Amino acid sequence: MKACHSICLGVALSLVLTAGPSLAQTAAQQTPPPAQTPPPAQAKPAPPAPAPPALAPRPFPEGAKIAFVNIQAVASNSAQGKGYSTRIQELQQKKNNELAEKNKALQAAQQKLQTQSGVMNDDARAQLEKEIDRMTRELQFLTQNAQAEVQELQQELQQDFQKQIEPVIEKVAATKGLQMVFSVADSGLVWADRGLDLTAEVIKEFDTLASKVKAPEQAKQ
Repeated sequence: MKACHSICLGVALSLVLTAGPSLAQTAAQQTPPPAQTPPPAQAKPAPPAPAPPALAPRPFPEGAKIAFVNIQAVASNSAQGKGYSTRIQELQQKKNNELAEKNKALQAAQQKLQTQSGVMNDDARAQLEKEIDRMTRELQFLTQNAQAEVQELQQELQQDFQKQIEPVIEKVAATKGLQMVFSVADSGLVWADRGLDLTAEVIKEFDTLASKVKAPEQAKQ
């Protein structure tokens, strides 16, 4: 029985267009913010404590019929999940660069109005103010569109991930004769024998499947 229909990519594909809101806020300002005095130097923080050693894997309990998978770990550590994250980051960076150029032009116009307003005639000042208003609205519109485009790609990749991961989990579960496999993030799991964790096996099987799919595609190129 399939039980993976509610799987989400979680952290690995939850990237958002972080530069969008800040650019929109900057665009709404008619004058650039004043320079701020840098904070006083502070003592260097202590080096972080070394990470605890990874726990040794435990064998799968004989006769167990239930297991669990960390779906977020699969999305973060599998080759396919990393590829999805890269695609989102590339689109995000492209949109950020486009918005940064528009914002740079807007700030230049704002600076011109601030420094040259006193020597402009009424018509020139009104024309520049009108242009600044147009550029501000355009930047806000482009920011919203960029955020929507990134979110659309996230949703598309989430659906693709779910479609691919379901048969992988089902195959691993069938190999072990399991009756149920839980998602750690969604199940409310508090404790379980580490031997019941199928995450590493699912990642290995997922990567193997992805490599088999890509091999014929690369041969055609």
